[in-house]
Amino acid sequence: MDTALGKALVVFSERGYHAASLAELRAAMKLATGSLYKAFADKRAIFLATLDYYIARRDRQLRERLDAQASGRSKLEALLQFYAESASDSEGRRGCLVVTSATELATLDAEAAAKVRAALRRVETLLRDLLRLGQADGSIRKELDPDAVAGALFCIIQGLRVVGKTGRPKSEMTSISKQAASMFT
Repeated sequence: MDTALGKALVVFSERGYHAASLAELRAAMKLATGSLYKAFADKRAIFLATLDYYIARRDRQLRERLDAQASGRSKLEALLQFYAESASDSEGRRGCLVVTSATELATLDAEAAAKVRAALRRVETLLRDLLRLGQADGSIRKELDPDAVAGALFCIIQGLRVVGKTGRPKSEMTSISKQAASMFT
């Protein structure tokens, strides 16, 4: 199932929900029509399963990066680098399914909107928690307002994902992430 959802992810990320057709999804997922409808009721069900798959995969990838770091500051820098890499080159052009869903579906589909809000809230909470961790371990200045800085960093990383759709190079996105890190260094 993960393989099929990974292939659906490419279609939805590149084309968006509305432009993706069932025929494209079926072909990408390498499923016969009967198998597709046995596994999923409709395109929306494929999309919601793909969105769950994407969020879980991205959360796991980010957690692995953060777990390899010792201080709050180094964790934040790794997070910014993760988003810069995700927003560059071919992956950036493909886009972020959460951001795409926020702009394409959030006002039309309550279930998709709830999943998007929860995913975005987790990222902003993680930023705030990492700032506080850095303040506690001495790697981030104590006078910073973790709520305000987390909000600013959150907007920057989401902006990276949007701008990444234009195919910006990794060097440019990394430069932006390093500049964003200056807010807490």
